[in-house]
Amino acid sequence: MTLQVDGNTMTIQDVVAIARSTDRAELSAEARARLKKTRDYIEANWMTDETPLIYAFNTGSGAFRDQRVLVRDMEALQRQTIKSHATGVGEPFAEDVIRAMMLLRANSIATDRMGYRAEIADHMLSFLNEGLHPVVPQKGSVGASGDLAPLAQMAGCLLGFPDTEMFYKGKRMPSSEAIAASGLNPNITLAAKDSSAYLNGSATTLALATLSVHDARRLLKMADIALSLSLEAMRGETAAFDARIHAARPHPGQQRVARNVLRIVEGTQRCSAAARDVVFPGETRSSGTPATPRVQDVYSLRCAPQVHGPAADAVAYAEGIIATEINAPQDNPLVFEDGNGGYESRSCGHFHAQYLAQAMDVLAIAMADLGSISERRIARLIEPTMSYGLPRNLVSGQPGLNTGFSVVQCSMSALVMENRHLATPGSVDSVPGKGNVEDHVSNSTWCARKGKTVVENVQQIIASEMLVAAQALTMVDPLASDFPIGKGSRAALEAIREAIPAALDGDRWFTSDMHRALGLVRSGAVLDRVEAAVGPLD
Repeated sequence: MTLQVDGNTMTIQDVVAIARSTDRAELSAEARARLKKTRDYIEANWMTDETPLIYAFNTGSGAFRDQRVLVRDMEALQRQTIKSHATGVGEPFAEDVIRAMMLLRANSIATDRMGYRAEIADHMLSFLNEGLHPVVPQKGSVGASGDLAPLAQMAGCLLGFPDTEMFYKGKRMPSSEAIAASGLNPNITLAAKDSSAYLNGSATTLALATLSVHDARRLLKMADIALSLSLEAMRGETAAFDARIHAARPHPGQQRVARNVLRIVEGTQRCSAAARDVVFPGETRSSGTPATPRVQDVYSLRCAPQVHGPAADAVAYAEGIIATEINAPQDNPLVFEDGNGGYESRSCGHFHAQYLAQAMDVLAIAMADLGSISERRIARLIEPTMSYGLPRNLVSGQPGLNTGFSVVQCSMSALVMENRHLATPGSVDSVPGKGNVEDHVSNSTWCARKGKTVVENVQQIIASEMLVAAQALTMVDPLASDFPIGKGSRAALEAIREAIPAALDGDRWFTSDMHRALGLVRSGAVLDRVEAAVGPLD
């Protein structure tokens, strides 16, 4: 499959598909024609030393915006600009982030609002298609005037600059060697504003945000599945998910969660008063003694729609911002037709990523709380007085000699605490830079980096809830077999058990089980099984 890059129609799913595969992308014929028409006018009319100053076309950048650069120095200006802005530090971004960066920057060029050459988009996409992935440090962008440091590092790699490196066929090597090995030609001639085409946008922030919101969207459904398994394991009430309740307070996300849970547990007999009369191993009442009536469940079960729901609505908000940004010109200045057969340039601030910064802060806050309520359910599952009689720590074998799942919960509480700090908004922070030319910045790249980390942490927390709830269900199945769990819950449990056998013979290397559970969340294997059983979840 080859994706057509046209600056207008790219979706979140398109970006993820290219970033996480070897699929190819190319500039569409329509976009190429538009870019050529605009650039031909610019070359014919603006590229003289008598043309009035037009920012980035014949001037320096930042504080040197009023300094003319002669036409004969244009290529040198582009190379010097890239060198001076490649100031990133820290560990490199993952491959999927780099691929998304190159794709998104090429798509921004294809909007034909910045006066760029099609050759620059082609250059980026050729590296993407050949599997050449620049080594780009994660830290150094403030998210205004674009993600300058990481994108300049990317540009230097694509141009084969000394001191830059790439990954090619699994090996990290100097960029010049990687390019030579691939057969690509790095000797592209740079023209006016070409350096800005590489680095004057928010493609790094946008790449992180796009991948994160895609993963968060899938994780919402996995959270509802994990909740349903916990509800079944603790023989909870389903009344709190009644559609009439949520129609009375009609938040879309809240209604969505309630629908999903009722669909997953459809047909359950485990969530019933009769099932609660079965005496579980951790209970103190004697066999035959009826259970105390369960008037209503604790918040982590009963209020789950009111907590999972806002996370769903936050993801929808972030998706809207990101979908707009993907097909937008993130740059300065923009170029427009003047109505007289020509073009004019207008300075602006479309490189400023405050929209993305705030969206990623919202996503981080919402997903952190999704992880928090999941961890509270894990904590209940391992405590008999809170789980309505499940074995303490869900331990198998000899208690004392074996510990059970208590430290799984402890590790997830560590991720919850980490997420709380990462959810502190970064978009409200601004440190002026470049001699106060950039006197307000978005801090978007940090917002996106920490938001992505929160999503990844919550993937592990949700995976661990599924793991622990599955252990609980398997352990009590001989006692409660007369009260089957719901159709979707059964499908989820079977998918988990196929990949992770229950721990019924004492402790084992639980980190391996946690890693396998995380793989089930990220691959969508459990979700696929549940949806095959009950139909698509909302």
